[in-house]
Amino acid sequence: MAARRVLLDDSLRGAPLVAQFDGPIVDVGSGGGAPGIPLAHALPEREVVLLEAERRKCDFLEGVAPANARVVWGRAEEQEVDWAGVAVAKALAHPPTAVEWCLPLVRPGGAVVLWVGPSAEPERVSQVAERIAGELTDSPDGFLVIRKLAPTPPGFPRRAGVAKKRPLA
Repeated sequence: MAARRVLLDDSLRGAPLVAQFDGPIVDVGSGGGAPGIPLAHALPEREVVLLEAERRKCDFLEGVAPANARVVWGRAEEQEVDWAGVAVAKALAHPPTAVEWCLPLVRPGGAVVLWVGPSAEPERVSQVAERIAGELTDSPDGFLVIRKLAPTPPGFPRRAGVAKKRPLA
């Protein structure tokens, strides 16, 4: 029961935030599929990309992904920029690093929705977002919403691993 609350119910709490933005949804660092798979079921008319860097996790996801979801094996820093309507992440990395990995994937007008805890440091998230053409617009309980204002600036995303080793904020 506790696992259901954490994985399913918590994922679905973000559905109204995600639904505000049009276009494909990318779950960055999908892992076991939360929040991407519950969001795919809650928003069946939307395309959901489950982006995961570990092949064995991709193998699992391919077996459980619903029809409107596809699994992509790769790192966020190696993906095309400015294509998704919204990027979501839960327990991906420290929030400023998660923003640096997620925001380049989102097209202008879209957003990043992060599931966060009480130590999220919104001021640091805001600093990183501004460097990558974004703006922290909302922080409802347990979430940060970062809107993409313009195309991804030159130099982003940085090479794989750099965001974690040398954070922007």
